Order: sequence, then C-alpha cells, then structure tokens
Amino acid sequence: MDQALSEIAVGLASLGVRRLVAAGGETSGARVKAPDIHTVRVGPQIDPGVPWCHAEPVGLRIALKSGNFGSTDFFDRAFDIP
Repeated sequence: MDQALSEIAVGLASLGVRRLVAAGGETSGARVKAPDIHTVRVGPQIDPGVPWCHAEPVGLRIALKSGNFGSTDFFDRAFDIP
C-alpha cells in the first residue's frame, strides 16, 4: 500500500501537480517516504497542527493531515493559501 501511494504521488508531481494534500496518517507517511523527497521544510499554517510543507528537491508543496486535525473547511482553505 505504501509503495502504491508513493508512486501515485510521484506520478502527480511528474505531471506538474505542485500542491498535494495527503489526508490520513498512512497516506501521509507513504508520500514522505517517496524516493524523490529528500527534505521537507515547514511553511505557512493552514489550520492548527497542519502547515503547508515544501518537499525538496521536487518543488512540491504538501500538506500532511491526519484524520483528527483540520477544520470542516480544511480542504477549501488549504488551496486558498498562495
């Protein structure tokens, strides 16, 4: 499962996707284990405990959200942040 989720995220990044929200602990973990990510820098906060992060060197902004974090409008708010 981890490998499949990681491959999907890598594929999205290769298609030009530059922002990705990974919801759920297992999904988030799979994404940051991808071989294309070497460093993750914390960026602006979307909701308490959930910031945008900058995945390098791929140039992907990623939000790693577990199930119990984020408000009911989290996904709308996440993509309103430039």
